[in-house]
Amino acid sequence: TAVVSPVSTTSYKIPWKVNVSLSLFPLAGDITQKGYEKKRSKLIGAFFPQAPGKTCRKTEYREINTKFCFWGIVFLRLETYEGYEFILNYFVPGMDPSTGQERRTPVTPSSSSRYHRRRSSGSRDERYRSDVHTEAVQAALAKHKERKMAVPMPSKRRSLVVQTSMDAYTPPGTESISLLSQVCGGGGGGTSREGSISMEHWINRAIHGTSSTTTTTSSTASSSSSSTRSGGSGAAGGRLADVLAQHIHISNHSAPPDVTGYTNNTAADDIQVERAPGAGTAAQRQTPKYGNAELMETGDGVPVSSRVSAKIQQLVNTLKRPKRPPLREFFVDDFEELLEVQQPDPNQPKAEGAQMVLLRGEQLGVVTNWPPSLEAALQRWGTISPKAPCLTTMDNNGKPLYVLTYGKLWSRSVKVAYNLLHKLGTKQEPLVRPGDRVALVFPNNDPAAFMTAFYGCLLAEVVPVPIEVPLTRKDAGSQQIGFLLGSCGVTVALTSDACHKGLPKSPTGEIPQFKGWPKVLWFVTESKHLSKPPRDWFPHIKDANQDTAYIEYKTCKDGSVLGVTVMRIAMLTHCQALTQSCSYTEAETIVNVLDFKKDVGLWHAVLTTKGLKPEVICPCASSPEALTVALRRPVEEGSDPPGRGVLSMQGLSHGVIRVDSEEKLSVLTLQDVGSVMPGGMMCVVKPEGVPQLCKTDEIGELCVCTVATGTSYYGLAGMTKNTFEVFPVSNTGAPIGEFPFTRTGLLGFIGPAGLIFVAGKMDGLMVVGGRQHNADDIVATALAVEPMKFVYRGRIAVFSITVLHDERIVVVAEQRPDSTEEDSFQWMSRVLQAIDGIHQVGVYCLALVPSNTLPKTPLGGIHLSETKQLFLEGALHPCNVLMCPHTCVTNLPKPRQKQPEIGPASVMVGNLVSGKRIAQASGRDLAQIEDNDQARKFLFLSEVLQWRAQTTPDHVLYTLLNSRGTIASSLTCVQLHKRAEKIAGMLAERAHLQDGDHVALVYPPGIDLIVAFYGCLYAGCVPITVRPPHPQNIATTLPTVKMIVEVSRSVCVMTTQLICKLLRSKEASAAVDVRTWPPVLDTDDLPKKKPPLLYKPSNPDTLAYMDFSVSTTGMLAGVKMSHTATSAFCRSIKLQCELYPSREVAICLDPYCGLGFVLWCLCSVYSGHQSILIPPAELEVNPALWLSVVSQYKVRDTFCSYSVMELCTKGLGLQTELLKSRGLDLSRVRTCVVVAEERPRIALTQSFSKLFKDLGLHPRAVSTSFGCRVNLAICLQGTSGPDPTTVFVDMRALRHDRVRLVERGSPHSLPLMESGKILPGVRIIIANPETKGPMGESHLGEIWVHSGHNASGYFTVYGDEALQSDHFNSRLSFGDTQTVWARTGYLGFLRRTELTDASGERHDALYVVGALEEAMELRGMRYHPIDIETSVIRTHKSITECAVFTWTNLLVVVVELDGSEHEALDLVPLVTNVVLEEHYLIVGVVVVVDIGVIPINSRGEKQRMHLRDGFLADQLDPIYVAYNM
Repeated sequence: TAVVSPVSTTSYKIPWKVNVSLSLFPLAGDITQKGYEKKRSKLIGAFFPQAPGKTCRKTEYREINTKFCFWGIVFLRLETYEGYEFILNYFVPGMDPSTGQERRTPVTPSSSSRYHRRRSSGSRDERYRSDVHTEAVQAALAKHKERKMAVPMPSKRRSLVVQTSMDAYTPPGTESISLLSQVCGGGGGGTSREGSISMEHWINRAIHGTSSTTTTTSSTASSSSSSTRSGGSGAAGGRLADVLAQHIHISNHSAPPDVTGYTNNTAADDIQVERAPGAGTAAQRQTPKYGNAELMETGDGVPVSSRVSAKIQQLVNTLKRPKRPPLREFFVDDFEELLEVQQPDPNQPKAEGAQMVLLRGEQLGVVTNWPPSLEAALQRWGTISPKAPCLTTMDNNGKPLYVLTYGKLWSRSVKVAYNLLHKLGTKQEPLVRPGDRVALVFPNNDPAAFMTAFYGCLLAEVVPVPIEVPLTRKDAGSQQIGFLLGSCGVTVALTSDACHKGLPKSPTGEIPQFKGWPKVLWFVTESKHLSKPPRDWFPHIKDANQDTAYIEYKTCKDGSVLGVTVMRIAMLTHCQALTQSCSYTEAETIVNVLDFKKDVGLWHAVLTTKGLKPEVICPCASSPEALTVALRRPVEEGSDPPGRGVLSMQGLSHGVIRVDSEEKLSVLTLQDVGSVMPGGMMCVVKPEGVPQLCKTDEIGELCVCTVATGTSYYGLAGMTKNTFEVFPVSNTGAPIGEFPFTRTGLLGFIGPAGLIFVAGKMDGLMVVGGRQHNADDIVATALAVEPMKFVYRGRIAVFSITVLHDERIVVVAEQRPDSTEEDSFQWMSRVLQAIDGIHQVGVYCLALVPSNTLPKTPLGGIHLSETKQLFLEGALHPCNVLMCPHTCVTNLPKPRQKQPEIGPASVMVGNLVSGKRIAQASGRDLAQIEDNDQARKFLFLSEVLQWRAQTTPDHVLYTLLNSRGTIASSLTCVQLHKRAEKIAGMLAERAHLQDGDHVALVYPPGIDLIVAFYGCLYAGCVPITVRPPHPQNIATTLPTVKMIVEVSRSVCVMTTQLICKLLRSKEASAAVDVRTWPPVLDTDDLPKKKPPLLYKPSNPDTLAYMDFSVSTTGMLAGVKMSHTATSAFCRSIKLQCELYPSREVAICLDPYCGLGFVLWCLCSVYSGHQSILIPPAELEVNPALWLSVVSQYKVRDTFCSYSVMELCTKGLGLQTELLKSRGLDLSRVRTCVVVAEERPRIALTQSFSKLFKDLGLHPRAVSTSFGCRVNLAICLQGTSGPDPTTVFVDMRALRHDRVRLVERGSPHSLPLMESGKILPGVRIIIANPETKGPMGESHLGEIWVHSGHNASGYFTVYGDEALQSDHFNSRLSFGDTQTVWARTGYLGFLRRTELTDASGERHDALYVVGALEEAMELRGMRYHPIDIETSVIRTHKSITECAVFTWTNLLVVVVELDGSEHEALDLVPLVTNVVLEEHYLIVGVVVVVDIGVIPINSRGEKQRMHLRDGFLADQLDPIYVAYNM
């Protein structure tokens, strides 16, 4: 009789820990048999009932003559075949009644369903328990400890750190076994408790130097720890604080180090620790600790005092350490293609053995009385010995719950068969016919019902498909199982009464259709529900044939479920082979502790723990496809113990077998799984590609050739061919035989004496950088790091994801609810170090999730593919994440080496640079345009206004609308002239201004602003328009107003009465010093009298006005506009847009700077057209305002900003039908221009065009303009001329400043839209920003502009002439060196298109790529933030906005999260992945913030530098900050 179970079922109880210790003795070095006996008796002694003076009763466990084998279904067939009893121990975990203590069983607690008992994923777990491995891991950690890794801990918002309440929580595992408590010392009867203490002590020594007590210091604020250190290597000599916190080494380098370049140190051991040996405490005292707000020099030499920058500095220091030598570059980025060139390491181990020889099992013996089929066997035993027990179900105390005899099994199976065939459907149309598939849905605690149903199906000749009970409608794997049932054409599901009652029901009492399942009829197999078959009905019992007997489901690596079909003859042969190998005889007893519905793999260690003889253990290897692959035969008394191999992990990772000494850290100890099954042949083939035989010292996939295997994947011919019909070939390429082999899915090799060793599963294989790693081995290492304090034992998942042409390892574990952030983070960093030390492979991402949240398989293991899917979709919701891309990603393209610039010598005759056209273009020539422009004869705008007031006094120039779309006020030529005169009079009278004095105009968008502007011109003053402070946000907006007023040296401020009060309010005095304002004039009540004389300027080159604006990098720059430039500007726009007095133009822009101001204030006076003014702020109240005005006034030309366009797209997206019904019509719009100083936002303009196409908007009408500080408008799409074009360029080439056009939709393509047509009188050339040489058309360079309306220079307080002359008066270094150009500071390129413009010339299109000062130089390449941001926003639905910037050469990505804070950590891996994949960059820091944190200016541009400053000064209140290692 064999008794095996996860717990001891005899009268005495041996604690689980002791059992584990016992099981591991044979693994802990070569222990002699005698030594083993001695240790074991010492350990077990305490737990046996002893007579005085006697030692423990060895006989209790010596006399059992035991044979084992461990499968599921196989048993159910075997015992009917050989007629022995089968005891199924079904354990319900929980309290042990006999001891009253909680038992440590390897079975995890019951899940929510009472029918689903889970085993902890035993097939994976037990091989992890090994002292040898634990010691190796600790040694690896100790080695790392010497290196002093400083890992900055992520920052979390408080609300995210709140722990789940302990009451609401059910732990997913009751074992709190300390993995390391197994070295219980030789001291007299050391109990496991003492053992665990001494063990702790040992670990502490290994990790923390010689300290006897573990001290953990918070790595976020350990400022005090530096002062309390004692000297030497005493108690605190090697604290964990060292391992995990700070060596912030900030001596003299104010420019932070470049951490992105490669280090050339190849050896991992020559890490320089940043202090001299022996300098110990002194050196530590000088190192500024973090948490002390020590001043740090930042990248720009600006002192920053903050926690964030300290962490970044810490990260930089960590990253400065030499990496593992990078693999040879995977690819060379040579623009034509990224070539994957993987060079193998010349020193890697290679297989040197001879080609393996086919291994044959013994003959399958033929016994005369063997039944011809399983059904015949059942009939035989059911009639000969009906009273003999066939199956006994046990409860968790080992008491029999239920006994099924052979007679009952036979009669019930016959009943089930009869009912299946005759009682479902009608006589004419039976629902189930022989050969049909039916599902078997039985819980794990009812093997008898399952067995009856299984044999009932066999007798009825229908094909059973055993599956798990679906727990809920959305069970992780149940959907895929449903897909299998559908493809098998299952319409009937057999189940037990209890299970049927427990299935989820709809309110009407019906069982709902499970997700992904076909519609099935539920059929209860209990006898009381079935009709008795007639006396004359007998099942048809045939000899075993090629028909399908049953289908077993198998879950693949990607989560899909396949059905493996097993023929009747295979089933019979399998039973015969097992019976022969295990020498089973009649009336023997077998104990099965496995899931009886499925074939389960290796259970090595569990079985050793029952005080049984070691030679009793007969491990086997099996797989769904090949059934039993190998089995260790039961050995005779006194023969040698089984062999085992100690293999080098390094060798295994290259697929080579190298025997290693056990002293080495990275070894894998394997025991054999016996030899080939009787009647079978086995070989080992290469896992990938052609099935070529391996060499004798090579690892490969085991393949078997025998009748007893599965025959196909149901309904999948192609996959079947690759798995079940494999013809292995020798190294000459010739097949080794005519019979097909079946791939087992197991990786291994054939050792000496024909013993088979299994090293892992194909499904768990991860190939990283050309080396193979097994997921199970990684799990084992992770679990050996800490005695289960922080994570649960069987609740850890390891898988790989593909990022940037290679697999990356991801480890996900369930965290215990009582472990702190700090603990978990330390555990994570040590796991990384352990895996690195033992497997020499980096972990890409380590995530901890709250307990009980990983998706489960029906048996309670982790559903790997589902976990991976959730991880990739950003739906895993981890509570801790540590990404290590800097360590793992060694295959980035080589950093770019800058090419030498083309010199003057290569400029050939004509306009060519190195064989390419020089990139230059120009708008129409102003001198040659004939038009009857009356305004041309005036040099000054003030004169044009006076002329219009005389000639067309009542012509309306301006109409201002309110949010309801009604006219708030309007101005005719004469009204404007008269009001401007009064302003001039007021300036002269009240402010006593001189000619040329500067006046700040602080007005809301409207008519007053225009009046004040012309009043200043009439008075001879220079106006500066300033955006008024926002009443709700004075603290941040007022300082900008004050700054502009001061920097522009304004001698007085003109404004409205309301703003006047605001400037002097209490809130204002809190933000700025209100006493230092210049005189503030309120223009609401103007004096009646007009000035004696209007000012007439003499020199047109004097200043007309100044234009102040804050750039995206946060620089305030004011440019000077002369009268000449202003008039030229207005004329250029008039010609481009064909503006005449009869036209109406709708303007929805901010009137404070750039083209917005010119269109709002100046153009109407010059051209005489009517401007309909719509303040953008009114759109927040009424988003449809702008478009309804355009429709109502039948406007042909309209101007807006991106923010306005976005407001319309988001606010009116769902209202187009409603607007159409109200009669909104945009068909008259010729040009709708977005005024911008950036790359055209093509996605926004396209969605706007598509959205309002139904309202008649022509897609060609939408275009953009482009201006900058040196020239407020360079391009503007006019009325005539070709439509704006869009090109697709290769983003990879663009990083190298080259322009390569590609087809739409090709990988790495970036769409760019032309920025409008070049204005008349404007010339453009593309120049190299560094060398100032002209560039060819295929290069990206700085846009330089020459035009009559260029600004004449910056207006700066300090008069920085060098900066000014460079920007406004640049000359090319060769070529045309005479022309004076202004540098725009923007990168772009020109393309000559096939289109022709109005003059008949070919049209040159200008494409703006981005601002030079915003571009980021990383790895020698130029990146534009917007490209990275676009990629990031696409990765997850909850990311609403993103901004990136660099800090000490680290890329920082800030994302705004629209969702619950628990999603914050999901974004970290997704952001890191997408930036790696699409931009070949490693993200240094990921910051997750609330919506609205990223600052945006009035033009809708992101203020990335403000954001950077806020981040470094710790002002963002982020939800989560992740520092990638």
